[in-house]
Amino acid sequence: MMMNMVQAINSTLDQRMAGDDRIVILGEDVGRDGGVFRVTDGLQAKYGPERVIDTPLAELGIVGMAIGMALEGLRPVPEIQFQDFIYTAFDQIVNQMAKIRYRTGGGANSVPPLVLRTPVGGGIKGGLYHSQSGESYFVHTAGLTVVSPSNPYDAKGLLNSSLDLDDPVIFLEPKRLYRSQKVEVPEEEFRVPLGKAGVLNTGDDVSIITYGSMVPTVMATVKGGAT
Repeated sequence: MMMNMVQAINSTLDQRMAGDDRIVILGEDVGRDGGVFRVTDGLQAKYGPERVIDTPLAELGIVGMAIGMALEGLRPVPEIQFQDFIYTAFDQIVNQMAKIRYRTGGGANSVPPLVLRTPVGGGIKGGLYHSQSGESYFVHTAGLTVVSPSNPYDAKGLLNSSLDLDDPVIFLEPKRLYRSQKVEVPEEEFRVPLGKAGVLNTGDDVSIITYGSMVPTVMATVKGGAT
């Protein structure tokens, strides 16, 4: 089925929520409005307000609640509406979410299996507080897995792999790519492995390593013959 990235992520969340009642979504406007980019559109109507929870505008509280839910056996998927506002929850993410496994020695109920989703980057003329890319803060934090898809197929496969992981994941969704392309995406569940690079083009002279929204830009440059 042809999907853009918004549809691929929505499809994944829908399928996983249908198969696992431990999965709970929470964040600003994720329920009735379906999120500012409509990524969670229709999920509250289908699964109810106790599983798709509209929260106050309080990123620190969203992440803190998600950590508590995870430690009590749920598998929460909190959303930070724009990554630019994630910094008010920085302590919860870096000193709590990322450190609980180490601090408790990996004992029972000591790992927060949660996937923190957030739109990232520019490309929508959002200005200084809606266009930031802060992934470098988190990739340098021990205990966090940071994921950023570059196309709808990978968005679904990587999100499924992230939801399988018994460790905290920050899932960065390049907002410039939300609706910029449609590709064939299987309707059924599938996985794209974490931590393994995909080779999209081969050559002899230069190696370009990139991720997220820069992948389509690099591929367009390579295919266009630009230097």
